Amino acid sequence: MSGPCRRALVKLSGEALMGDREFGIDADAISGLAGQIARASRAGVEIAIVVGGGNFWRGQAAAETGMDRATADYAGMLSTMMNALALQDALEHAGAEVRTQTALPMAQIAEPYTRRRAIRHLEKGRVVVFAAGTGNPFMTTDTAAALRAIEVECETLLMAKSGVDGVYDADPATTPDATRFEHLSHLEALQRRLGVMDGTALSLCMEHELPIVVFDVRAPEGIARALRGERIGTLVSARAPAEPVRAR
Repeated sequence: MSGPCRRALVKLSGEALMGDREFGIDADAISGLAGQIARASRAGVEIAIVVGGGNFWRGQAAAETGMDRATADYAGMLSTMMNALALQDALEHAGAEVRTQTALPMAQIAEPYTRRRAIRHLEKGRVVVFAAGTGNPFMTTDTAAALRAIEVECETLLMAKSGVDGVYDADPATTPDATRFEHLSHLEALQRRLGVMDGTALSLCMEHELPIVVFDVRAPEGIARALRGERIGTLVSARAPAEPVRAR
């Protein structure tokens, strides 16, 4: 990336809202994230957000205990709605103008997702929070992030990971000498299954040549730096070097 983003989508995991807690939402963590996003919005960046729900519920984990998978995934969509409302409130307290849109009808608390209306909100400088994933079971919020970023014509997708500062050639939690990449292609990440995001989401980004920046949401001013176009984490793009660039 070079220079600040014009329009970007930030994918926030539910875990990013937990702070040091083991469950739910940490007030200081969500306030800090909202402050960074609100400042970037005031600086002129058009920002959309897709939020996960893993701090409350994981559909796949529930399905593994015997629950119907589709039902478990719909419950997960409701958890993303709780996070979206909490994030909306934190952003408003930070001075941002916000609109929340949901893929599932919830007329009393959020707008239904409408592509043209979402783009209009962004053009007016409003932060748009997308909740309930794609509205379909068996689809992750990573896929929702890729889909919404493409639909509302974002320049880049910012994957704000919790405790992971980029893409590695092996799991850094189990491989002490794992090396982080600075830059690689969508195809390389997909072929090597490097854990950037789920395969469906990554394939969508590759097809539409949407750049992805993977970084640690807990890094100081991480979201703000990514929105400013600073070098942070790992860049995954269509136009990458012949060989992936490893961090020194």
